[in-house]
Amino acid sequence: MPHYLEAFLDIETTGLSPGYSEITVVGIHLVDGLDNRFIQLVGEDVTANNILEALKGVHVIYTYNGNRFDLPFIYYRLGINLAKLFTHRDLMYDCWGNNLYGGLKCVEQQLGIPRRLRDVNGYEAVRLWWQYVNDYDEDALATLLEYNREDVINLKTLKERLL
Repeated sequence: MPHYLEAFLDIETTGLSPGYSEITVVGIHLVDGLDNRFIQLVGEDVTANNILEALKGVHVIYTYNGNRFDLPFIYYRLGINLAKLFTHRDLMYDCWGNNLYGGLKCVEQQLGIPRRLRDVNGYEAVRLWWQYVNDYDEDALATLLEYNREDVINLKTLKERLL
């Protein structure tokens, strides 16, 4: 198995509060030079062990607003402190240092980073999850997973543009 140096990570949830909301998807893009691998943990597969297994060999985790959302959410819900276990870099602060403000999609627009699912946002991601759970709508799940994938893959593009 390759030794991955970097991981780009983004989560989807059922809401903004880790006390009342669940993690629905964890997307991880592993990068070691030209070798890339993409992992998505969904629903019951979102466990501490599965996340740690996916991050084996990683030195740096990149997120967008991960200091305030993704990593605390993971810690609260799953009990693993990724910020202590790995070097973490929140690209949102690098954006701020370059006068790029707003959420990830807003920054992508400012930098001309393309996105196929322009109409999907965090609110829509929650709706898609419940549409999948309540109505067994596989298309809703596919859209949610593609949205998460775009977030995670675009983090790598964002890092390359900023750093």
